Amino acid sequence: MKVYSIAILLVPSTGTQSTLLTSATDLSSFSFYQKGTVGEFLTFFSRTVAERTAPGQRQTVQENAYTAHVYNRGGSEQLAGVIITDAEYPVRPAFSLLAKVLEEFTAAVPQASYNPNPGLTPNSIAFAPLQQYIVKYQDPRQADTIMRVQQELDETKIILHKTIEGVLQRGEKLDNLVERSNNLSQQSKMFYKTAKKQNSCCVIA
Repeated sequence: MKVYSIAILLVPSTGTQSTLLTSATDLSSFSFYQKGTVGEFLTFFSRTVAERTAPGQRQTVQENAYTAHVYNRGGSEQLAGVIITDAEYPVRPAFSLLAKVLEEFTAAVPQASYNPNPGLTPNSIAFAPLQQYIVKYQDPRQADTIMRVQQELDETKIILHKTIEGVLQRGEKLDNLVERSNNLSQQSKMFYKTAKKQNSCCVIA
């Protein structure tokens, strides 16, 4: 079981693009030459699914061997958390950890520091616990205590999509999103196309 990334994003309710506020990654399973490209795709994947998750909603998006667990907390903070794991990582610990991460983030970081006045660019935030959590929670059993606290997850419907196409809006195509993305380098776009042909993309294919 593997956790590849944990991210906290600002997802405005106005429908504008999300902003990655802080994240932690574990790319140790990839080669030195792949890490930069994989990191870009983790961010792209996180933003794509966060922007397509309604406030208050939890959903899991599977794509090949990779899974994004998303919790859009909504409210005045307009925050969403995304954990990208392999397909074997269990769902409940992932969402328990997301709830914990978002709760701690909102308690530690003033909203004004990342969600400024309209028209201004949100700020990136240094949030050290993420790096600790991505190491600790590689073993989902570490989330047992969180799971006992977060009993409401038992009563909350988590929407499961088999592929990322399940969360895209009608008429949207992943290939087009990749091509138009300003957050992916040309190298990453070429890597995506090559990986798709080989049906072995590092994150999404």
